[in-house]
Amino acid sequence: MIFRARAIVTMDGAPIENGAVAVKDGVIVAVGGFDEVSRIYPGDSTDLGERVILPGLINAHCHLDYTMMRRTISPQKNFAEWIRHINALKRSLDDDDYLEAIARGFDELKKWGTTTVLNIEAFPELLPKMPPPPIRTWWFYEMIDIRQRIATEELVAGAFLFFQDRPDWLGGFGLSPHAPYTASVELYRLANECARVTGMPLTTHLAESEEEEKMFRHSKGALHDFMAQLGRNMGDCGNSTAFAHLYSSGLAGGDDWLLVHLNELSEEDFELIAQRGDSAPLHVAHCPVSHGYFQHKKFAFKRLRELGANICLGTDSLASNDALNLFAEMRTLRNSEPWLSAEELLETVTVNPARALRREGELGRIAPGACADLISLPFSGNIATVCDEIVDHKKPIDWMMVDGRIIA
Repeated sequence: MIFRARAIVTMDGAPIENGAVAVKDGVIVAVGGFDEVSRIYPGDSTDLGERVILPGLINAHCHLDYTMMRRTISPQKNFAEWIRHINALKRSLDDDDYLEAIARGFDELKKWGTTTVLNIEAFPELLPKMPPPPIRTWWFYEMIDIRQRIATEELVAGAFLFFQDRPDWLGGFGLSPHAPYTASVELYRLANECARVTGMPLTTHLAESEEEEKMFRHSKGALHDFMAQLGRNMGDCGNSTAFAHLYSSGLAGGDDWLLVHLNELSEEDFELIAQRGDSAPLHVAHCPVSHGYFQHKKFAFKRLRELGANICLGTDSLASNDALNLFAEMRTLRNSEPWLSAEELLETVTVNPARALRREGELGRIAPGACADLISLPFSGNIATVCDEIVDHKKPIDWMMVDGRIIA
């Protein structure tokens, strides 16, 4: 199959005018000028007209379980209160509610051009009841052990049950100790060991809120008191920042980890990050719209990037966002970081998350050998400003390909 368009944004060089992409068996086999590609692969082609083709977008952090919670929780006076509200909502829903939420979430992701999502799954027992996901999905098993320790055998057995072979499902599986205030040091160690054996990626929420910093650094605050009431052992509090608590001990932050949020970092934390030097980058997921909902302090995008961090964008859940829309996330980031170019903004939803997943050659680019995950949107302007027009796009996506199949 050959698809011609006014422009191709490959994320692997300059945009191509009057370009084409050739696809075979779910893989991109050629990209370039239309005349060149059609000469190499003669035959019928589909002319998409005055449009641009670009890689499908990658949502680096999402909670599809909570798609039914749009606008149900108003901003609270502190993070602990928000947790209380979402926990109460979760208790009011059953399996059918969550299955519908996940299905609706997939519909919304497709609507806004997402072809790959990193989803935190709090209820892995739902997976056997689901059809194959319509887009490429990495399911991260969310693990919490506030009240009790989890033995190694139980963790490994649970993980492998969750990740039983599903050959018709696009994507993969990973582990997600929820956060340092809900997952013990031992649970992080076990997750690392399980990932070492299986090669699965890892992700966790870290340094998300001011209350989390108060809990770990000063052993006080609303989150500290809430966790103590739940029966958490608070003996690890009062010694360091939340980031240092995990990073200094090697429990999180390696190349197989995607750290979500990092909103509250101290000077000592930045020094720890700087000590990585030229080693593998720190993979970070930032959720700009959700960040604004919680009114966190300004995200240290520029400083983290200068320290070599690989920054990706996610939507988080509809419990703290109005849409699962990565175009809106890019525009929100641009408002806070106007120095970023449109090309750099696009990298945060294509090549950067592909790198965090260790799928650089497969996802996030239009290049020979990459997965045929593509989207297209109208474009009739100047080729020099095509990336700006993409970031400014505000309408639902009406053409999408996943694994070589047109699904919209």
